[in-house]
Amino acid sequence: MIDRNFAVFILTHGRADNVITYKTLKKQNYTGKIYIVIDDEDDQEERYREIYGDQVVQFCKADYDGKFDIMDNDNDRRVVVYARNAVFDIAKDLGFDYFIVLDDDYKDFQFRYESKDGKKLKIQSCNNLDKLYNAMFDFLDKSGAKTVALGQGGDLIGGVKSGTWERQLIRKAMNVWFFKTDNRIEIIGRINEDTNTYVVGGIRGELFFTILRAIVVQTKTQSNAGGLTDIYLANGTYRKSFYSVMCAPSCVTIGAMGGSHLRLHHHIAWNNCTPKILAERWRKEC
Repeated sequence: MIDRNFAVFILTHGRADNVITYKTLKKQNYTGKIYIVIDDEDDQEERYREIYGDQVVQFCKADYDGKFDIMDNDNDRRVVVYARNAVFDIAKDLGFDYFIVLDDDYKDFQFRYESKDGKKLKIQSCNNLDKLYNAMFDFLDKSGAKTVALGQGGDLIGGVKSGTWERQLIRKAMNVWFFKTDNRIEIIGRINEDTNTYVVGGIRGELFFTILRAIVVQTKTQSNAGGLTDIYLANGTYRKSFYSVMCAPSCVTIGAMGGSHLRLHHHIAWNNCTPKILAERWRKEC
């Protein structure tokens, strides 16, 4: 049961016949409203409307030129940051108090939990997305965060013994974003826009949270034609990661990531990024 005035917005481009997330939502028993968000530069508009009818919402990319920090002087608009900013206006215009932003390539929403012997993380697919989403909005309201998000499999490398799992909550947000419509944020940067935004927000003291007991599973990066695949293949992870360095050189660096097949990726020094609240025991009387 949906107990809030919210909708799910799936951001997509050039994948009218392959919006995997839509099928996943239905399979995992989401009963709320779904909108397919496309831009006016998508040549598959008619096909989207043929499949999804009045669930399709279209915005004009040119209307958002100059309304957020794109961080460069490139003219290539084949990026999702326009849609990420436009969706706040779309949700407001449609009268929703809350909304969820999803990419179009999610194939499963899962829970992670420890085995009885405490040695492994086990997996259970979610069979009631309504209940999960309502719980996430409860967390958003109670935490006062700008946004809260579900984790990803990569967050849990190392399993039970990883420091990430032990924390349960991490200071970032990407992929599955839960928002309150009147608590708008500016999404910045042509690419790596999610990291750019939560790093800059973190420096300012804004709260961005990811929980790790519920995660989203995506298709393999750059394996799904359309969307951002073309621009990632053209520019690689080197340029992508450097947008976050430009945002916050005091806490973001570039380094190698991976095992046998290394690739360049951003690394965040969280002690230099987000403000901390000191324990009361360190207070000194003046």
